[in-house]
Amino acid sequence: QLQLVESGGGLVQPGGSLRLSCAASGRILNNYAIGWFRQAPGKEREGVSCISRSGVSTNYADSVKGRFTISRDNAKNTVYLQMNSLKPEDTAVYYCAADFVGGGSYCGYDGMDYWGKGTLVTVSS
Repeated sequence: QLQLVESGGGLVQPGGSLRLSCAASGRILNNYAIGWFRQAPGKEREGVSCISRSGVSTNYADSVKGRFTISRDNAKNTVYLQMNSLKPEDTAVYYCAADFVGGGSYCGYDGMDYWGKGTLVTVSS
């Protein structure tokens, strides 16, 4: 069983930055593609960014392109989401999720196998 724990959320002013971490335990993270998702109050959960097992492939939602950067350190069993130029509409609970995939260059937002419990990001002045 793979356990995922998110951290790094908090309150930040518009234009500020946060770095979220997704720490894995129980299994080797490099067997999994990782996705970051978010859910704002009253809205459906949406995929924000994902990264392949090898880190070669990444994907971003249009709403965060150019502002967010996903990365992974397989030696530390951790995936990061650097969030810059934050906007009030980025306010949400952010979740990471893992997808056990065979290909090293694939990532996506469907069929995730394991989920963390989330970390709250609030962007407000």
